[in-house]
Amino acid sequence: MSIPAARQTFQKGGYPGSALTVRQTLAAGSNYTRQVVSYQSEGLRINALLTVPRGTPPKGGWPAIVFNHGYVPPKVYRTTERYVAYQDAFARAGFVTLKSDYRGHGSSQGEALGGYYAPGYTTDVMNALGSLKRDPRVNAARIGMWGHSMGGFLSLRAMAIDPSVKAGVIWAGVVGDYDQLMNSWTRRAPVPASIPSAVLNLRKRAVEKYGAPRENPTFWNKLSANTYLRDLGGPVQLHIGTNDEDVPVAFHTTLAGQLRPLGKLGGNYVYPGDNHNLSLNLRTALNRSVQFFRERL
Repeated sequence: MSIPAARQTFQKGGYPGSALTVRQTLAAGSNYTRQVVSYQSEGLRINALLTVPRGTPPKGGWPAIVFNHGYVPPKVYRTTERYVAYQDAFARAGFVTLKSDYRGHGSSQGEALGGYYAPGYTTDVMNALGSLKRDPRVNAARIGMWGHSMGGFLSLRAMAIDPSVKAGVIWAGVVGDYDQLMNSWTRRAPVPASIPSAVLNLRKRAVEKYGAPRENPTFWNKLSANTYLRDLGGPVQLHIGTNDEDVPVAFHTTLAGQLRPLGKLGGNYVYPGDNHNLSLNLRTALNRSVQFFRERL
Protein backbone atom coordinates (compact mmCIF):
# COMPACT_ATOMS: atom_id res chain seq x y z
CA MET A 1 0.00 0.00 0.00
CA SER A 2 1.30 3.46 -0.86
CA ILE A 3 1.83 6.06 1.84
CA PRO A 4 -0.93 8.31 0.40
CA ALA A 5 -3.38 5.38 0.39
CA ALA A 6 -2.44 4.43 3.94
CA ARG A 7 -2.94 8.04 5.03
CA GLN A 8 -6.42 8.01 3.56
CA THR A 9 -7.16 4.81 5.44
CA PHE A 10 -5.86 6.38 8.64
CA GLN A 11 -7.86 9.57 8.16
CA LYS A 12 -11.02 7.49 7.70
CA GLY A 13 -10.40 5.67 10.97
CA GLY A 14 -9.11 2.55 9.28
CA TYR A 15 -6.47 1.68 11.91
CA PRO A 16 -8.55 1.72 15.10
CA GLY A 17 -6.76 -1.05 16.93
CA SER A 18 -8.80 -2.40 19.83
CA ALA A 19 -8.82 -2.80 23.56
CA LEU A 20 -5.80 -4.78 24.73
CA THR A 21 -6.90 -8.22 25.93
CA VAL A 22 -4.68 -9.87 28.53
CA ARG A 23 -3.59 -13.37 27.48
CA GLN A 24 -0.92 -14.05 30.08
CA THR A 25 0.54 -12.23 33.07
CA LEU A 26 4.32 -12.59 33.27
CA ALA A 27 6.88 -12.01 35.99
CA ALA A 28 7.06 -8.29 36.64
CA GLY A 29 10.05 -6.10 35.94
CA SER A 30 11.79 -4.00 38.56
CA ASN A 31 9.16 -1.25 38.48
CA TYR A 32 6.67 -2.34 35.83
CA THR A 33 4.22 -5.09 34.93
CA ARG A 34 4.60 -7.42 31.93
CA GLN A 35 1.75 -9.10 30.09
CA VAL A 36 1.14 -10.90 26.84
CA VAL A 37 -1.84 -9.13 25.32
CA SER A 38 -3.66 -9.24 22.02
CA TYR A 39 -5.31 -6.67 19.78
CA GLN A 40 -7.24 -6.70 16.53
CA SER A 41 -5.76 -5.88 13.12
CA GLU A 42 -7.90 -6.43 10.02
CA GLY A 43 -9.88 -9.02 11.95
CA LEU A 44 -6.74 -10.89 13.01
CA ARG A 45 -5.72 -11.51 16.60
CA ILE A 46 -2.20 -10.14 16.99
CA ASN A 47 -0.29 -10.87 20.17
CA ALA A 48 2.07 -8.38 21.76
CA LEU A 49 4.19 -7.88 24.85
CA LEU A 50 2.94 -5.00 26.99
CA THR A 51 4.79 -3.31 29.83
CA VAL A 52 3.16 -0.72 32.10
CA PRO A 53 4.95 1.32 34.79
CA ARG A 54 3.84 0.85 38.37
CA GLY A 55 2.74 3.80 40.44
CA THR A 56 0.68 6.88 39.77
CA PRO A 57 0.73 7.94 36.10
CA PRO A 58 1.48 11.55 35.19
CA LYS A 59 -1.43 13.81 34.34
CA GLY A 60 -2.91 12.65 31.05
CA GLY A 61 -1.42 9.16 31.28
CA TRP A 62 1.91 7.47 30.67
CA PRO A 63 4.01 8.22 27.60
CA ALA A 64 4.23 5.17 25.36
CA ILE A 65 6.44 3.56 22.75
CA VAL A 66 5.38 1.25 19.95
CA PHE A 67 8.26 -1.22 19.83
CA ASN A 68 8.88 -2.70 16.36
CA HIS A 69 11.15 -5.73 16.19
CA GLY A 70 13.33 -6.75 13.28
CA TYR A 71 13.26 -9.94 11.27
CA VAL A 72 12.91 -13.10 13.32
CA PRO A 73 11.80 -16.30 11.54
CA PRO A 74 8.03 -16.22 12.11
CA LYS A 75 7.82 -19.92 12.96
CA VAL A 76 10.36 -19.65 15.77
CA TYR A 77 9.28 -16.21 17.03
CA ARG A 78 7.88 -16.11 20.56
CA THR A 79 6.17 -13.08 22.06
CA THR A 80 8.18 -13.26 25.28
CA GLU A 81 11.58 -13.79 23.68
CA ARG A 82 14.09 -11.49 21.91
CA TYR A 83 14.58 -7.79 22.66
CA VAL A 84 14.05 -8.36 26.39
CA ALA A 85 16.88 -6.05 27.50
CA TYR A 86 15.88 -3.44 24.94
CA GLN A 87 12.25 -3.26 26.01
CA ASP A 88 13.24 -3.39 29.68
CA ALA A 89 15.31 -0.21 29.36
CA PHE A 90 12.32 1.83 28.19
CA ALA A 91 9.91 0.16 30.62
CA ARG A 92 12.17 0.96 33.61
CA ALA A 93 12.36 4.57 32.42
CA GLY A 94 8.61 5.06 32.84
CA PHE A 95 7.22 4.34 29.38
CA VAL A 96 4.41 2.00 28.45
CA THR A 97 5.82 -0.24 25.72
CA LEU A 98 3.98 -2.49 23.27
CA LYS A 99 5.95 -4.94 21.11
CA SER A 100 3.73 -6.42 18.42
CA ASP A 101 4.37 -9.92 17.08
CA TYR A 102 3.11 -8.91 13.59
CA ARG A 103 0.78 -11.28 11.81
CA GLY A 104 1.87 -14.85 11.28
CA HIS A 105 4.51 -14.71 14.02
CA GLY A 106 4.33 -17.17 16.89
CA SER A 107 0.69 -17.76 17.76
CA SER A 108 -0.58 -14.56 16.13
CA GLN A 109 -3.10 -15.06 13.36
CA GLY A 110 -2.55 -14.30 9.69
CA GLU A 111 0.17 -14.94 7.15
CA ALA A 112 3.70 -13.59 7.52
CA LEU A 113 4.61 -12.02 4.16
CA GLY A 114 7.45 -9.74 5.21
CA GLY A 115 7.52 -6.01 5.71
CA TYR A 116 8.75 -4.64 2.39
CA TYR A 117 6.44 -5.86 -0.39
CA ALA A 118 3.19 -6.54 1.49
CA PRO A 119 1.22 -4.09 3.67
CA GLY A 120 0.29 -6.44 6.52
CA TYR A 121 3.04 -5.64 9.00
CA THR A 122 2.55 -1.90 8.52
CA THR A 123 -1.15 -2.39 9.19
CA ASP A 124 -0.34 -4.32 12.37
CA VAL A 125 1.96 -1.54 13.59
CA MET A 126 -0.69 1.08 12.86
CA ASN A 127 -3.28 -0.92 14.79
CA ALA A 128 -0.84 -1.37 17.68
CA LEU A 129 -0.55 2.41 17.69
CA GLY A 130 -4.34 2.72 17.57
CA SER A 131 -4.66 0.31 20.49
CA LEU A 132 -2.29 2.37 22.63
CA LYS A 133 -4.11 5.58 21.76
CA ARG A 134 -7.38 4.19 23.09
CA ASP A 135 -5.88 2.65 26.24
CA PRO A 136 -6.86 4.76 29.29
CA ARG A 137 -3.42 4.32 30.86
CA VAL A 138 -1.67 6.00 27.92
CA ASN A 139 -1.36 9.66 26.96
CA ALA A 140 -2.29 9.51 23.27
CA ALA A 141 -0.43 12.78 22.64
CA ARG A 142 2.86 11.30 23.91
CA ILE A 143 3.55 8.24 21.76
CA GLY A 144 6.79 7.41 19.98
CA MET A 145 8.17 4.59 17.82
CA TRP A 146 11.26 2.44 18.31
CA GLY A 147 12.36 0.11 15.53
CA HIS A 148 15.25 -2.22 14.77
CA SER A 149 16.22 -3.37 11.26
CA MET A 150 12.94 -4.20 9.49
CA GLY A 151 11.21 -2.60 12.46
CA GLY A 152 12.96 0.65 11.54
CA PHE A 153 11.42 0.43 8.08
CA LEU A 154 7.99 -0.08 9.66
CA SER A 155 8.51 2.73 12.18
CA LEU A 156 9.40 5.24 9.48
CA ARG A 157 6.35 4.22 7.44
CA ALA A 158 4.06 4.56 10.45
CA MET A 159 5.43 8.01 11.24
CA ALA A 160 4.87 9.07 7.62
CA ILE A 161 1.27 7.86 7.84
CA ASP A 162 0.37 9.30 11.25
CA PRO A 163 1.97 12.66 12.14
CA SER A 164 0.75 12.40 15.73
CA VAL A 165 3.74 10.14 16.48
CA LYS A 166 6.00 12.59 18.26
CA ALA A 167 9.42 10.93 17.91
CA GLY A 168 11.14 7.88 16.50
CA VAL A 169 14.33 5.96 17.23
CA ILE A 170 15.72 3.60 14.60
CA TRP A 171 18.55 1.15 15.15
CA ALA A 172 20.23 -0.46 12.15
CA GLY A 173 17.20 0.39 10.08
CA VAL A 174 16.30 -0.84 6.63
CA VAL A 175 15.54 2.76 5.76
CA GLY A 176 16.58 3.08 2.13
CA ASP A 177 14.09 3.88 -0.61
CA TYR A 178 13.06 1.08 -2.96
CA ASP A 179 15.83 1.79 -5.44
CA GLN A 180 18.33 1.31 -2.62
CA LEU A 181 16.55 -1.77 -1.30
CA MET A 182 16.64 -3.44 -4.70
CA ASN A 183 20.02 -2.28 -5.99
CA SER A 184 22.21 -1.42 -2.98
CA TRP A 185 21.25 -3.89 -0.29
CA THR A 186 24.35 -6.03 -0.05
CA ARG A 187 24.64 -8.23 3.02
CA ARG A 188 27.74 -9.63 4.65
CA ALA A 189 25.47 -12.31 6.09
CA PRO A 190 23.48 -14.56 3.71
CA VAL A 191 19.76 -14.03 3.18
CA PRO A 192 18.09 -16.10 5.93
CA ALA A 193 17.08 -19.52 4.65
CA SER A 194 13.95 -19.25 6.78
CA ILE A 195 12.39 -16.69 4.42
CA PRO A 196 9.79 -18.59 2.34
CA SER A 197 10.01 -18.45 -1.44
CA ALA A 198 6.51 -16.96 -1.52
CA VAL A 199 7.83 -13.92 0.34
CA LEU A 200 10.92 -13.62 -1.84
CA ASN A 201 8.72 -13.82 -4.94
CA LEU A 202 6.67 -10.78 -3.89
CA ARG A 203 9.43 -8.46 -5.07
CA LYS A 204 9.75 -10.28 -8.40
CA ARG A 205 6.02 -10.11 -9.01
CA ALA A 206 5.88 -6.42 -8.13
CA VAL A 207 8.68 -5.59 -10.57
CA GLU A 208 7.03 -7.64 -13.30
CA LYS A 209 3.78 -5.74 -12.77
CA TYR A 210 5.00 -2.19 -12.13
CA GLY A 211 8.57 -2.09 -13.43
CA ALA A 212 11.73 -1.50 -11.40
CA PRO A 213 12.13 1.68 -9.32
CA ARG A 214 14.29 3.37 -11.97
CA GLU A 215 11.72 2.51 -14.65
CA ASN A 216 8.69 3.62 -12.64
CA PRO A 217 9.90 5.94 -9.88
CA THR A 218 6.46 7.51 -9.41
CA PHE A 219 4.97 4.21 -8.27
CA TRP A 220 7.82 3.15 -6.00
CA ASN A 221 8.35 6.58 -4.45
CA LYS A 222 4.76 6.54 -3.23
CA LEU A 223 5.54 3.33 -1.34
CA SER A 224 8.60 4.79 0.33
CA ALA A 225 8.45 6.75 3.57
CA ASN A 226 11.60 8.59 2.46
CA THR A 227 9.47 10.56 0.00
CA TYR A 228 7.38 12.00 2.84
CA LEU A 229 9.95 12.87 5.50
CA ARG A 230 8.94 16.52 5.66
CA ASP A 231 5.53 15.39 6.92
CA LEU A 232 6.87 13.56 9.98
CA GLY A 233 5.36 14.81 13.22
CA GLY A 234 8.67 14.77 15.07
CA PRO A 235 12.38 13.99 14.85
CA VAL A 236 14.06 10.63 14.28
CA GLN A 237 17.20 9.50 16.07
CA LEU A 238 19.42 7.07 14.14
CA HIS A 239 21.91 4.44 15.36
CA ILE A 240 24.05 1.94 13.41
CA GLY A 241 27.30 0.00 13.73
CA THR A 242 29.95 0.14 11.01
CA ASN A 243 30.31 -3.65 11.08
CA ASP A 244 26.61 -4.30 10.56
CA GLU A 245 26.39 -7.59 8.68
CA ASP A 246 22.77 -7.19 7.58
CA VAL A 247 22.09 -3.53 6.74
CA PRO A 248 24.37 -1.18 4.76
CA VAL A 249 25.56 1.85 6.68
CA ALA A 250 24.71 3.80 3.52
CA PHE A 251 21.00 3.42 4.31
CA HIS A 252 21.57 5.18 7.64
CA THR A 253 23.83 7.84 6.14
CA THR A 254 21.42 8.66 3.32
CA LEU A 255 18.44 8.98 5.66
CA ALA A 256 20.40 11.18 8.05
CA GLY A 257 21.28 13.44 5.12
CA GLN A 258 17.62 13.62 4.11
CA LEU A 259 16.35 14.36 7.63
CA ARG A 260 18.94 16.98 8.62
CA PRO A 261 17.89 19.84 6.29
CA LEU A 262 14.25 19.23 7.24
CA GLY A 263 15.02 19.70 10.92
CA LYS A 264 13.90 16.11 11.56
CA LEU A 265 17.20 14.52 12.62
CA GLY A 266 17.18 13.91 16.36
CA GLY A 267 20.64 12.39 16.56
CA ASN A 268 23.02 10.51 14.29
CA TYR A 269 25.10 7.84 16.02
CA VAL A 270 27.55 5.58 14.20
CA TYR A 271 29.37 3.00 16.35
CA PRO A 272 32.78 1.95 14.97
CA GLY A 273 33.17 -1.81 14.73
CA ASP A 274 29.75 -2.60 16.14
CA ASN A 275 27.29 -5.12 14.74
CA HIS A 276 23.64 -5.26 13.72
CA ASN A 277 22.44 -5.44 17.34
CA LEU A 278 24.86 -2.78 18.64
CA SER A 279 26.10 -5.38 21.12
CA LEU A 280 29.34 -3.52 21.88
CA ASN A 281 27.56 -0.27 22.68
CA LEU A 282 24.19 -1.57 23.87
CA ARG A 283 24.03 0.38 27.11
CA THR A 284 25.18 3.62 25.49
CA ALA A 285 22.68 3.31 22.64
CA LEU A 286 19.85 2.47 25.04
CA ASN A 287 20.69 5.42 27.30
CA ARG A 288 20.74 7.78 24.33
CA SER A 289 17.43 6.41 23.09
CA VAL A 290 15.75 6.65 26.49
CA GLN A 291 16.97 10.22 27.00
CA PHE A 292 15.73 11.21 23.54
CA PHE A 293 12.24 9.91 24.29
CA ARG A 294 12.25 11.63 27.68
CA GLU A 295 12.98 14.92 25.96
CA ARG A 296 10.56 14.48 23.07
CA LEU A 297 7.53 12.73 24.52
